[in-house]
Formats: sequence, C-alpha cells, structure tokens
Amino acid sequence: MVDELGERFEEHRGHLFGVAYRMLGSRSEAEDAVQETWLRFASTSPDPANLRAWLTTVTGRICLDLLRSARVRRETYVGQWLPEPIVTRLPAGIDPADEVTEHEQVGLALLVVLERLTPEQRVAFVLHDVFAVPFDAIATALDTTPAAARQLATRARRTLADPGAPRHTADLAEQRRVMSAFMDAAQRGDLDGLARILAPDVVAIGDGNGLAPAAHKPVTGATQVSRFVLGLFRQVERYQSVRAEPVLVNGDIGLLIDAVDASGTPVLMVMVPTSADGRITALYNQLNPSKLVGVPRPDPATTAWPPRI
Repeated sequence: MVDELGERFEEHRGHLFGVAYRMLGSRSEAEDAVQETWLRFASTSPDPANLRAWLTTVTGRICLDLLRSARVRRETYVGQWLPEPIVTRLPAGIDPADEVTEHEQVGLALLVVLERLTPEQRVAFVLHDVFAVPFDAIATALDTTPAAARQLATRARRTLADPGAPRHTADLAEQRRVMSAFMDAAQRGDLDGLARILAPDVVAIGDGNGLAPAAHKPVTGATQVSRFVLGLFRQVERYQSVRAEPVLVNGDIGLLIDAVDASGTPVLMVMVPTSADGRITALYNQLNPSKLVGVPRPDPATTAWPPRI
C-alpha cells in the first residue's frame, strides 16, 4: 500500500516543488514542504477526484505557515534577503531554453517581487494565477472565504504591477549579449561604458547574511552601481584565484563565481542580472553559503577569468 501511495505521489512531486518554490523562494524549504505534504498524504490516504489539486492545496497551506514564520525570522536577518537560486549548467549545442524544467522557469526577479506580498496574498496569487487553483480551494487553504481569497489575489496583482519593480523582459540571447557587454566594460574599468549598459533606476542587491561579504543595503542608480561594480572588479586582483562559469540561474543567464581570497577563504557567488530594452535593470548577488549548498561547483573545463560568455 505504501509503495502504491508513493508511486501516486511521485507523479506530482515536481509540480509540488514548483508550487512551494514559488511561494517560499527557498529550494531547501520547498523540498521540506513537499516532504510534509507527502507525510500528510500518506497518513490520511485521501482519494479525491483530483489528487493533484488536493496535494497543491495542502502544499499551499504548509507554505502559508512557513511564510508566516519566515517573516519573524527575517527580522534578525543580516542585510538584504534574496531567494535561493536554482543553478544548472548551460547545455552545449542546443537552445538552453529547451533544458529548463517547469520549476526552474520562475526567475529570481519574480521571486524578489513576490517578497513584497503578504503570506496570504502570495499563496492566493501563486495558487490561482500560476496554477489555476479555484478560489474555493484557496479559501480552504487560507481558512477564509472565496471572496476574500479572490480579493487577496487582486491585491497581489496590483502590488506586482508596481512600475518601480525591476523589469525583466529579455530572452536568453539578449541576456547573453547584455551580460557580455557588462563584463567587458567592467573588466576594462570603463565607468561610462558600464553606466550606459545599466538602466537609470538599476538596483544591485547582495545577500550574505553576515556570513559572506555583501552590501547591507541596495545600491541604486546607474552611476552608483557602476562604481560599486568596478570596486568589486578591482578587488579581484587581491584574490588568490577567481573562476567564473556562465550558467542558467532559474532559467536565466547568470554567473557562478568561485574564488579564494587573500586569506585563503573560499567565496562562492551566484550573480544574476535582469534586463530589459538592452539594459540591466537589476543585479542580484547571492553569497549566503547556506543558500548555495545545492549549487554545483564551477567546471574547470569551462571556467576562466574573465569569463567567456
């Protein structure tokens, strides 16, 4: 019986991970949420007409509890918070988009904007707008009425439509071109050239949680971000070694950077720019070691500094 239940559940595991990851922005917490869904499924052995819908709703409820507790934990978080990235290697000889799985298609830019929502708004929006769960089921997960669940999703859409959110509309080819121009200007120390690649309202955000070197506050504006980036590149000379590999980060072009500083301390970073209209609109740098546990080490055969994009 357990084997049969397990087989039924495994058919939906990837989908449930996608639901949980969009809600939580954490790969490890999403995996925990899916495991908790499995335990509830195995202990109750329900036989609903639509098992996927039932499992999705249960996962939503579990994520709601996790989101509420996360808000309390983040009051003591050091510096800026960014989602936990999903990093995969660029496939050779084929369109990278063909290799992006369902749960990897949610970009970091969207996950960052989703952080602006309340836990209830986020659950309602993800379940309804992304996974087409009806408001009757969402109301059950949120312990509210269908009308209230609908209103939560409406408020979430309004927040996500805020024009102040970083724009990200470039396809992979455009992302690669912009990233290449960005790295070239930064490597040459070209302040004006770098500023031209950045949107006027660009923002740079780093997440280190006090465990790795990262700015505690966002850096905003093309001039300030240009100076910030050039400062980072000048520090490369002080490192014992620096390697970088172009990768897919949540389906977008990013860089996996592996370095050893002057004291011999290893530093791992995932850099992800978002871009629109040929310019970078945001630069996300994830350095928190606890959020990079599942990230592959750079491939020595494809890494270099400066990286080949």
